[in-house]
Amino acid sequence: MKKYEFTGETKQYFGITLRQIRALITIAGVATSGDVGGWIGDERHLSQEGDAWVSGDAQVSGNAQVSGDAQVSGNAQVYGNAQVSGDARVYGNAQVYGNAQVSGNAQVSGDAWVYGDAQVYGNAQVYGDAWVSGNAQVSGNARVYGNAQVSGNAQVSGDAWVSGDAQVYDDAQVSGDARVYDDAWVSSNAWVSGNARVYGDAQVYGNAWVESAEAICTFSGFGSQYRTTTAFLDKELGIRIVCGCFTGTLCQFRKQIIKTHGEDSKNGKLYLGMADMIEFRLEVPASFEIKEGK
Repeated sequence: MKKYEFTGETKQYFGITLRQIRALITIAGVATSGDVGGWIGDERHLSQEGDAWVSGDAQVSGNAQVSGDAQVSGNAQVYGNAQVSGDARVYGNAQVYGNAQVSGNAQVSGDAWVYGDAQVYGNAQVYGDAWVSGNAQVSGNARVYGNAQVSGNAQVSGDAWVSGDAQVYDDAQVSGDARVYDDAWVSSNAWVSGNARVYGDAQVYGNAWVESAEAICTFSGFGSQYRTTTAFLDKELGIRIVCGCFTGTLCQFRKQIIKTHGEDSKNGKLYLGMADMIEFRLEVPASFEIKEGK
């Protein structure tokens, strides 16, 4: 038995004809028989099986599919080859397109976009103006929101949050209870987990291994440019320092300070003191395989 029919109402959207649906049966908690729903191109876009539904002014087109018990509502758009399945929810002004997949109990809402080959699943939430793209995956109880972007092959999982204007990309992984926010960037092969916090203008990359709040430290407002200096554990370098255009080991950082500021200037003393604090705070695990000469 079919669960919906077309009302006969149509509208054009960028040259695509969309047709309004109407429920033929009661779908628990979603629609009752006779309720008018959202807009789809044809029956391939919304399964006649399960409790999947499209409501409000939501649109599903292209080769996209909504199935299982998934719901697409509000002004949301699902198109391209995207798939929304399981108990997933896409609502608000959200867009899911390309080859993206939203499944499980995941939610995409607000003005968020999920596209490319990205996957959002589990109990994950993407909302606000956030973007998830490329081959990125957001799973578990993770949240990506604000203006945050997760792209490339990046993974955000567990109970991790990425928010503000933060970016996580390349092959980076953020997991556990980690938080990445403000204007922070996590990239390359970086691993941020546990209760780690990456924030401000911090940049964490390379082979970073930040599995707790004790594995990273950030200093802001130092030097003539008042820039941010970030230090964190790195499986290749031991400790990596990022300060403006400089990135390197603690030893290299000290040499660069002396070369640029000298040992007796105010900035020289401040930066050398910072280097001492970093060395005291960050303990390099014996398991790290530091490359010779690093």
